[in-house]
Amino acid sequence: MSPLIRLLRTLSNGAGLAWWARVQSSNPDVTYWFGPFIRKQGLSSALPRFLDDLSQEQPGSISHAVLRCRRAEPLTISTDG
Repeated sequence: MSPLIRLLRTLSNGAGLAWWARVQSSNPDVTYWFGPFIRKQGLSSALPRFLDDLSQEQPGSISHAVLRCRRAEPLTISTDG
């Protein structure tokens, strides 16, 4: 990734204008944040590969939402003990 793209992603995320996918799985109960993306189209084209990789782990179910927001670490949040 070029330094310019990285800077634009950082700035757009800091301003709350970045596109993120919140992906939730059950069994295990985990929330994954996938992003940031400058354009919704970029997220939409990259998300299927992420979901496919996640489905290889065979969770109980997977759901996702596309959001425009600011997000910081942690990008993976487990609710299982």
